[in-house]
Amino acid sequence: MNSTRHISTPATDPETAPAALDAGTASPSGATASAEAPCRKTAAIICFTEAGFQTACAIAASLPQGWRGGITRGFGAGKVKLADWTAQHFPTADALVFVGATGIAVRAIAAHVVSKAADPAVVVVDERGQWSIPLLSGHLGGANELALALAQSIGATPVVTTATDINGLWAVDSWARSQGLLVREIDRIKLVSGKILRGEAVKVASDSPIEGTAPKLVQLESDLRQADVAISPRLDAEDGALARLHLVPRLLVAGIGCRRNTCFSAIQEAFGMAMRQAGMDPLALAAVHSIDLKAEEAGLLEFCERMGLGLRTHTADELAVVPGDFSASDFVKKTTGVDNVCERSALLGARQLAEATQSSCPQDARLVLGKFAQNGVTVALAYVQPRLAW
Repeated sequence: MNSTRHISTPATDPETAPAALDAGTASPSGATASAEAPCRKTAAIICFTEAGFQTACAIAASLPQGWRGGITRGFGAGKVKLADWTAQHFPTADALVFVGATGIAVRAIAAHVVSKAADPAVVVVDERGQWSIPLLSGHLGGANELALALAQSIGATPVVTTATDINGLWAVDSWARSQGLLVREIDRIKLVSGKILRGEAVKVASDSPIEGTAPKLVQLESDLRQADVAISPRLDAEDGALARLHLVPRLLVAGIGCRRNTCFSAIQEAFGMAMRQAGMDPLALAAVHSIDLKAEEAGLLEFCERMGLGLRTHTADELAVVPGDFSASDFVKKTTGVDNVCERSALLGARQLAEATQSSCPQDARLVLGKFAQNGVTVALAYVQPRLAW
């Protein structure tokens, strides 16, 4: 049975690897958390009066599907200090909802604001539930969407001030979020939005088809190199010289095997080299899979932890029934019980990812890099083409 592990202690033996195929650099750490299974978003709600508490209860009861909320009293007996509450929830919650004055929220979050790539959605609702105001991370964080949903559910009036929204124009960062795409260059969002606000057309190119009719001032472009916005899991070799905005589907899965007690640095180096050979963007990585013999392999677990991912493992029997053409090894089969670990793990993981996220058809998963071997580590990469829609 497959499982996810995070503990770092050594274990037994799996797939071996021949000599290096290529030179390269290790993949950067700091990837965002695993997209392998859908999870509920959290909204931390705080109120400051009894009337505000009643509104907070209404908000918690009517959060959009997929959200869960907890209410904290910032008043009365046993009240929680606002500074402590903000410090606790700002880095961990998907959204902070202040039921009270906007000024209270502004002062509370001021010291914690980092960037639109990292900050949670912040929404303010007055204690009577008349106004619903997205204060921070309106697009990437989803504050606009949440404020609109809350307004509709509790009968408030939404107060949205972002330029693209009030002009009824396409917001690339909001759309990217709705499609599960990661934004590689946050600072280039304003270039795309600026063109649209000036009434200029924006060219969008995608490796994957986009269903529906493109919004106003958005033109489909067949060549990624000629686009203002490029949607692809692949790195652009000319990226450094261009001001193109890249949106990355996070639907790449790495299957990894290694000798017993392989160190983190060897795994990181092999992974980086494999990604470079495949031309894949590290931001596309959503999950790491292997055989259950590696569930306690310290170096592999450290690699996953640094990438912000859990290690998903499978039994030899589960891997053996994965359909496809793989690089078979009698030695690997004798050692692990299955003829190939990395390719089978990657493909099975990609199919499970597609099913869990409902982002594509599991049968559309395919290997984009077969078995790559370096210093006792084997890496394979599988990808699922996303379903995109305007």
